[in-house]
Amino acid sequence: MGWQLYQCVEEWTEYLQTNIKEWNSLKNKIKKIAAVLFAFTVGCVSLTGCNVRQDTIRFGAAGVGGGYYAFATAYTQLANAEDAEMKFNIKSTAGSMANLRLLSEGYVDVAIAQADLATAAYYGTDEKGESYQGYRVLAGLYTEACQIVVRKDSGIKSLDDLQGKTVSIGETESGTERNASQILQVSGLASPVTETVNLTYIEAAEKLKTGEIDAMFYTGGVQTNVIAELADSCEIALIPVDAKTVDKLKLAYSSYETCEIPANTYNGQTEQVATVGVKALLLASEKMSDETAEKLTRQLFAHATEIEYATSLKEIADVNAAVDGVQIPFHPGAKAYYTSQGIAVDAQEN
Repeated sequence: MGWQLYQCVEEWTEYLQTNIKEWNSLKNKIKKIAAVLFAFTVGCVSLTGCNVRQDTIRFGAAGVGGGYYAFATAYTQLANAEDAEMKFNIKSTAGSMANLRLLSEGYVDVAIAQADLATAAYYGTDEKGESYQGYRVLAGLYTEACQIVVRKDSGIKSLDDLQGKTVSIGETESGTERNASQILQVSGLASPVTETVNLTYIEAAEKLKTGEIDAMFYTGGVQTNVIAELADSCEIALIPVDAKTVDKLKLAYSSYETCEIPANTYNGQTEQVATVGVKALLLASEKMSDETAEKLTRQLFAHATEIEYATSLKEIADVNAAVDGVQIPFHPGAKAYYTSQGIAVDAQEN
């Protein structure tokens, strides 16, 4: 009974943590309630001999329809098929910054986040003052391209054409929001020059289709289901990030790299589109056991080809690339896996 009550409080707490911005004013009160119930649970365990343990790994993804959610679904299903004792609960979140916060506060056990945001938050150098720790790297996954989508009949051909337009920059606390804001800022297009709105990818695609917004940003793997489905239902175009803007971004933010969206990635997109990208990282709580972290890392690469096939994401199967350019510490369990493969892990250790 005590454990069930504790679980209810934990689930309610997690819901609030994920969805309510005014969380901090409630957190301490809820923790006190949870602590009392947990103490009661411990008493029950000592009397009944029950074995209380967490069997389910909580996986912070992002919104349904995005690359993180697709990856999390494919990865966890394959891991569970290999080992039925590996159970997962995928959590829909706002994206990278939300995942870092949830990881650091113990509300998820595994999550995906952009390398630029994870690194800045870890070392306390985030431009918005966000500072989170409590997590370690399992693997670098793939490059996420900054994709800017408009209707083909909009007349928008370049970033400059976004002046005076309404643009979705992704959900609050998402990596897309941060990348979009930085691109608009260095281009001289930050609000109020453009009107920015925070929408989920699905909401943004729907509003772009109906003409309620003029453009949407999406940072994610190529190709992505939301944009692919949008391209199948109306004619779209992708706006390039010009060379001058790329240079400014790379000078200001070290995690950006030049990348391209290949021709024919989406229906009607006949030319390659230049843009910038950042690496996605698979992260785990620093409290996760070395055994579990090693198993998760091993399962990732054992099923990497299947994950790529299921999600259309690329680069996952390259185990050597998984450690390249990572600037925050790896989990000891993940490091043990790479060592067994003869791969040196160079990220700074704490």
